[in-house]
Formats: sequence, C-alpha cells, structure tokens
Amino acid sequence: MIDFIGSIPVIGGLLVSVLPFLIIITIVVFVHEYGHYIIGRLCGIHAEVFSVGMGPKIYSWQDKRGTVWQIAAIPLGGYVKFLGDTNISSISSGLSHEKNTFNNASLKSKTLTVLAGPLANFLLSFFIFTSLLLWHGKPSNEPVIGNMHAAFSNGYNIEKNDIIISINDRKISNFSDIYSFIYENNSEQYTKYVLDRNGNKIKTIGPFPSVAIVGSVMPVSPASSAGLKSGDLITSFNNVSVTSFKQLQNLIIDSKVKKQNLDVLRDGKIISLSITPMLREFQNANGVLEKKVSIGISSSLAISPFIETIPLIEAIKLGIQKTYLVIIQSIKQIYRIIIGEIGFDNLQGPVGIAHVSSDIAKSDISYFIPLIAIISTSIGFLNLLPIPILDGGHLLMFVYEGIMKRKPNPKYLYYAAILAISSLLTLMFFVSINDISRVLLFLN
Repeated sequence: MIDFIGSIPVIGGLLVSVLPFLIIITIVVFVHEYGHYIIGRLCGIHAEVFSVGMGPKIYSWQDKRGTVWQIAAIPLGGYVKFLGDTNISSISSGLSHEKNTFNNASLKSKTLTVLAGPLANFLLSFFIFTSLLLWHGKPSNEPVIGNMHAAFSNGYNIEKNDIIISINDRKISNFSDIYSFIYENNSEQYTKYVLDRNGNKIKTIGPFPSVAIVGSVMPVSPASSAGLKSGDLITSFNNVSVTSFKQLQNLIIDSKVKKQNLDVLRDGKIISLSITPMLREFQNANGVLEKKVSIGISSSLAISPFIETIPLIEAIKLGIQKTYLVIIQSIKQIYRIIIGEIGFDNLQGPVGIAHVSSDIAKSDISYFIPLIAIISTSIGFLNLLPIPILDGGHLLMFVYEGIMKRKPNPKYLYYAAILAISSLLTLMFFVSINDISRVLLFLN
C-alpha cells in the first residue's frame, strides 16, 4: 500500500512522508479528546464543539445534545470545547448561572473529565497491544521450527514443526538457546543440525542460525535512509562477503563514517544499495551510554520459532505490562534529560515523529500499529506532567482547590499559562530545528 502511494506522480513522495504521521496523530488525539468528552458528558458538562483537526471547519453537524461535531481543514490534532471553557487557562467566561459549564462543575467532575484524556490514551495502547497479542500470538520457547527465511526455504532437509535437538553439536533445550549464535562470527557455509521429525532422528545441514538477516530497521537511521527492509538478507558489505550478523557488526564498527556498498537478497533478487554508517549512542549492559558506528538494524534468525496462541487473561496482563513499560521508559528519558545524560538534541518534535512514522511505514508496516500504541501512551503521559495548559497542570490546580477550598487566582493562572505556552513553543522551535537537521543529514 505504501509503495503504491509512493508511486503516485508528483504528490506520492509527500504523501508517504506525511500520511502515516497524520493517521497516527488523528487517531491518538481523537481518542484523547473523546475521553475528555464522554466523561464530561457523563458528569453533566456540556460540550459545545468536538473538532477533528484544527483551523477552519470543512464539514460539521449538530447532535441531539447540541454538540457540534466538525472536521477542520488542518489535519493536526483536534479539541473538545466545553461550555464556559473559553481561554488557555480554563478560566470561567462569566457564565456563572450555567450549571452545565466546565468551571461550575464539581471538583470531582472536573478532575475526572481532565484525567479521562490521558487515561483514554493508555486504554488505546492497552487495547492495541492486547489485540496484537491475541491476533499474532507469541513465539514459543520450545525448540520447534515455525518457519525458515525465504532464502533458505528450499534446498535443506529442514521442515516446519521439526524439533531441534542440536546445532553444531550444541544441545538445544529451548528456542532461546539458538539466540546465542548471534554472538558468533561464523565463516562456514553450512551448519550441522540434528532434528526430531515425528520421532525419527535426522542429521542434516542447514543455514547458520544468525546469518545477516534484518530483523527491524531503526527509524531515522542510515538503514532506513538506504532503503533496507525487514527480512532483507545482507550478503556483502563494502564488497566483503557476509556470512553472519556478528561479522556484519564487526565490519560496520571497523568501517569509516562514509558511503559504503551493501548487497541484499530481497524476494530472490540481489539489490545493491549505498549506505553511510554513523556514530550513534548506545546503552551498554551497565546502563552507560557509549558511541559506536552503526547502521540502525536489529538481527533476525534464519529459522523462526513456532507461534503459539495466547489465552485472553495472559494477553491482558502482557498488554498492561507493555503499556506500563512505555510509561517507565518515558519517565527514564525525562530523568536523563534533567540530569544532563541525554541532550535536548535527542528530543523529537512533529517533524521527527513524522519522519519516524514514514520510515516505519516504508520499511515494515507491521510495526506501524504498535507505533500508534507507543505514541498514544507517550502523549497520555506527557499530558499528565504538571505544566499549565496541559492536563497535569489542570489536575494540579484542582489539587490546590481541594486543599485550600478556593480556586487559584485567575491572574496567576493566566500568566502561568502564557509562560507555559511560551516555553513549550520555544522548546518546539528548537526541537523542530533538530528534526529538520536530522532529516537533511539523511537526505544528503
């Protein structure tokens, strides 16, 4: 689908770059704002407008409750406007006689309404992660062969559902044992396998488990810029034949940060690509950031495990864990920025997210839906930060109101909101410059 869109004359390239980002933002923001809307409605707060997009409206209709639903011209985000909520700091517009305004609602109703937006984002992420687990299942740790990479599917006496007893005389008790081959620099053309097929022991040969197969492509990386895709088998790097992923890693680390030649086997054909490795920061086993030359890919195996179905309860638990993990990673990243371990140049704004979305959609569309879940959780978490104009700032204001039994001074709220907007716009400006610089770097 992405390839087809990219082939459209004149506008195809632009659509491929922008459309994935717009889809993600529209879904995530709609869910966020709908969370505010539905809980506000249940709390008796009237929503005047629910807008999908910003700017001038293109189409609108009014429901039986008097809420105007509209599609706006600029497909970036959206908003819900509650009755009486007319400015950046949510200060009352003077409609004190109206019972169904946001500002005159009970403290509990306002708190629930504001909190509902981020919670809706978390629920969206949970739903996506859980659904994907139920749909795709999870790799079994039993040493049973699920599939082989297309490049090795013929010519070897290895079949689906064969049980692996040993590889290169190394006993295989669990499928995870096979991942140890990732750390080996293989130079042999064939590898010895001992298999159990329907109770019969078979000695045969097969591919080295950790050949240089691309598992995933890191967005905004030399690999994505070069056009590498998940499933590509890298056969040579800078005219040196590649027989294992570890060998490829060593070749890349020893290479200079300049344009190199890369041959990959894709759909039965050898494709020659140009790639420029770059120096990137990685977290080592001790949690310390270090720099080394990389092209931005992860490895995959020549043989894949059997996929087993997941019970609903387990899928729910894993869906919660995955959502929680994204929140924890967001907290860790913010902490690292605060202590100076990570610079502001590592932050990404809308341009950067658009580039990431486009790269993922082009390299492996199967990662696109999980990206929606990750961004949804991240946006939900960021909105909970105690910053004026964000949901977290409103919640902080409600905590003050609950403790002090009076609302904060409107003048202070207004100036705090102005300061917050100015700071966020300034941060967005510098982040966007970083994004554009990164994009230009990979275009050159």
